[in-house]
Amino acid sequence: MTNKRSSISNKDIVLKTASTLFLTKGFQVTSMDEIVALSKVSKTNIYYHYKSKEELLLAIVDQLISRYEERISRTLTQDMSIPAKMERLFRILTEDNEQIDYVGGCPFLTLYTQTSHSSSEARAKIKAFFDKQLQVVEKLLEEGMEKKELSRNLPVHETAALIVTSIEGALFLTKATNNPMLAQNLIQAFASMLK
Repeated sequence: MTNKRSSISNKDIVLKTASTLFLTKGFQVTSMDEIVALSKVSKTNIYYHYKSKEELLLAIVDQLISRYEERISRTLTQDMSIPAKMERLFRILTEDNEQIDYVGGCPFLTLYTQTSHSSSEARAKIKAFFDKQLQVVEKLLEEGMEKKELSRNLPVHETAALIVTSIEGALFLTKATNNPMLAQNLIQAFASMLK
């Protein structure tokens, strides 16, 4: 019987441990010593893979972005109505938050607000992720209007901004109020509003 830990590289163990700590406790208050203790990977080994806590943060941001973009891309290529794609996109952006207790409600919001301005590369990557989400929603709205699945009177840029900011706000408020129905209510509200 193989040891499960030996099948996962130390680099992956460190990344997973740091990700959990940064997202549930906070980047600023998590120390490298804490990552060492929890991961059971030596500090020397950690620094071999990640030269600093900021480099570890960048790897986590890249991994998160990649995971979300892969799931979003799969949804966009599926054969379903635009409203169904919009609902699926919303669920992709909110479903992890139901299982993980992110400090800020959303993994990207958590990391963005927890990083100092000296971590400008991580902040720029998170900003680019949200810019891309706005573009995806705009494209879906335009497609839905062309296919007559959505109201033709929607101001595309403004509606996309409302949707993306509402999702982020719902994630934060769900966390702050401990009311998971806020996100569900938002899905229903947008479904009605976009018709």
